[in-house]
Amino acid sequence: MTLPPRRRYALVGAGSRAGMFLRAITGDHADVAELVAMADTNPARPAVHNERLARLGVPPVPVYDAADFTEMLKRERVDVVLVATVDRYHDHYIEAAVDAGCDAITEKPMTVDAAGCRRILDAQRRTGRDVLVTFNYRYNPLHEAVKRIIASGEIGEVGSVHFEWLLDVRHGADYFRRWHREKQNSGGLLVHKAGHHFDLVNWWLDDSPDQVFSAGRLFFYGEQGKRHGYARDYDRAHEAAEAQGDPFALRMADEPAMRELYLQAEQHDGYHRDRNVFAPGVTIEDDMAVLVRYTGGASMSYHLTAYAPWEGYRVMFNGSKGRLELEVVESDHVAPGAASGVKGEPGAESTAEQGFKRLLVRPFWAPPREIEVDGLARHGHGGADVRMLADLLRPDTPEDPLGRTANAVDGARALLTGLAANESLAQGQAVRVHDLLDLKDFR
Repeated sequence: MTLPPRRRYALVGAGSRAGMFLRAITGDHADVAELVAMADTNPARPAVHNERLARLGVPPVPVYDAADFTEMLKRERVDVVLVATVDRYHDHYIEAAVDAGCDAITEKPMTVDAAGCRRILDAQRRTGRDVLVTFNYRYNPLHEAVKRIIASGEIGEVGSVHFEWLLDVRHGADYFRRWHREKQNSGGLLVHKAGHHFDLVNWWLDDSPDQVFSAGRLFFYGEQGKRHGYARDYDRAHEAAEAQGDPFALRMADEPAMRELYLQAEQHDGYHRDRNVFAPGVTIEDDMAVLVRYTGGASMSYHLTAYAPWEGYRVMFNGSKGRLELEVVESDHVAPGAASGVKGEPGAESTAEQGFKRLLVRPFWAPPREIEVDGLARHGHGGADVRMLADLLRPDTPEDPLGRTANAVDGARALLTGLAANESLAQGQAVRVHDLLDLKDFR
């Protein structure tokens, strides 16, 4: 197969997540993709990425201030924009990109409110450009196996789903150190984190949310930590004597990636990546329960806990012919030496932490049957990141019978579930998703 000319990619938002995209474009997929520019509000972070790419033999690319985003698109003849900024700005850059004639690939969530979601969908319809959302969990082999089993009809029609997700006191705490702690920036964990999970259920069931009710609160982090006995009196961990020995304190100076991208970049914008998780100013919840009714009639009970002693999830499907159960323990505890690190960073995971994965079909009138799943990797979300990037970046990927590629409407379905849950928290009553934004005009 003769490949078309390489597509020209530009990145906006050069935080830690950007590295995954940059390595893929300049490494495994350099035959079909070319990195031509980066933009950020902070000049230090793109410079760090350029230095890292240089160590891999990749020439540096031009760096632009984010205020010059549209100029960058024109000057560098950009074909595709990768959006990895603070969540609240996603819609701004996606709309500007497609209006400039580019396609866009955005980190989830697609944005943080219904107005921004509508702007993206309107812009895509107006321009005909592609907007894709990086729902990498779709590409985990375990999740693909779930999709196949449900689609096969082995457990019959799905009547209900129960989904529990636990973030441990290392991973969960990290959302309360950084910009995610303010709901205006991230939409809260029901948008930023649970959006992944809501998308999975939409995809698994091939359905859309109709009505949402939720209950939740800030129970553990923020100033509540005083009640539980964990709070210490400091604003951010770096050079704070009170943070010494605090298992919730992020030690950026000890982690090269954090030190380069954030600590040494503070002089430009004053952003602190290592806030005290128990300091005032947290406006997101850490304990959330959600009940969703789907248009096809199935229901889901969902719970997200951000302060658990172990990390993983359980999801169960009750069907007319049986039940499907997936249980994943990513780590059965947080090792003491890893508590102040960041999940996924080099050295952050201790060999003392154990986990397991089990996928079980329980048919009526027969013994349960465990499903063996091949292709799982230890890192990169079970190997999902590598598979997703190949799908998003390569024009020669084969037809996908599972429909894993997530478009803007898929992004909107997941986002609106979280937004409806947030609205239900505020109102204390069930919320109809189409009252926030009716998607029928965008399908």
